[in-house]
Amino acid sequence: MALDSQISVKNMLAELLAISHPLTPFDMPLLDAHGATLAEDIFVGDQIVLHKGARIRSPQIGLAASLGLSNLPTQPHPRVVIISAGDDLVEPGQLIAEHEEFETNSWMLATAAKEAGALAYRVHTIPENHEQLKSVIEDQLVRADLIVISGESNDGSFELIEEVLAELGDVESVVPNLQGSARHCYGIIGEDGIPVITLPGDSVSAYISFEVFIRPMIRTLLGVKNVFRQTSKARVSADIESPIGVASLIRARLESSESGVPTAYALDDQDQLFTLSEASALLTVAADSPGYLAGELAEVIILDKTV
Repeated sequence: MALDSQISVKNMLAELLAISHPLTPFDMPLLDAHGATLAEDIFVGDQIVLHKGARIRSPQIGLAASLGLSNLPTQPHPRVVIISAGDDLVEPGQLIAEHEEFETNSWMLATAAKEAGALAYRVHTIPENHEQLKSVIEDQLVRADLIVISGESNDGSFELIEEVLAELGDVESVVPNLQGSARHCYGIIGEDGIPVITLPGDSVSAYISFEVFIRPMIRTLLGVKNVFRQTSKARVSADIESPIGVASLIRARLESSESGVPTAYALDDQDQLFTLSEASALLTVAADSPGYLAGELAEVIILDKTV
């Protein structure tokens, strides 16, 4: 695939899931198994009391303990390493100069990975130096089931990341057919073929890419049945325009209605990070659609299940 070739969201996701395989099961102590995925059915006599593929939560832990089990066969939490590359990034809490910005993405992506069921390791920001970046990535391969790297496309760091990854494995560079998105690089690296994906430095774009691409990868590695977030129909509160030719994911707030069908309110300032914290759903617009008229039904991806 040529550099910067465009790819549909569907096809890119399919390629990412093809390099994401459920992790090898092993027995884990009960507290360590919490949040992981049960790898085998658990029987009491002929009755299945714990089903393969279920997330191990507190009731499952309690049931296992009541059966005298100190361990459970699990597909473990994927180990996800989050790296932000850029020598103008400053850790929150430190003093910042005019040309610098606070490092945001690794904090946001590491916690998002945890919410998806992973063990997340956040790597501090590093200078944009080829050999140092390569050394950092190689060091992380020993503890990673997935590596996620974010870098700015406008300051050379993205090109640096791509160059380093190309030396470590087989990667491709593409632009997903998604409004507001930018270049991504993905593939497998290292002797063990560890999946890697790079994200744009813009925090909103990085988070949307996490939801669309990385969260399903983590869930696939985890071995759960519900790889994708729950979707629903919602009635659009006002006209929404979307450019023809690219898919759109619009941050929205859902509110209950008397009809039983929630109403979706598209948030203002879609390019601002605070819209992510306000959003309870992502309103989907297909690439061949110009958007919605007020009152039309749209499919939404549920981020917050309180609605």
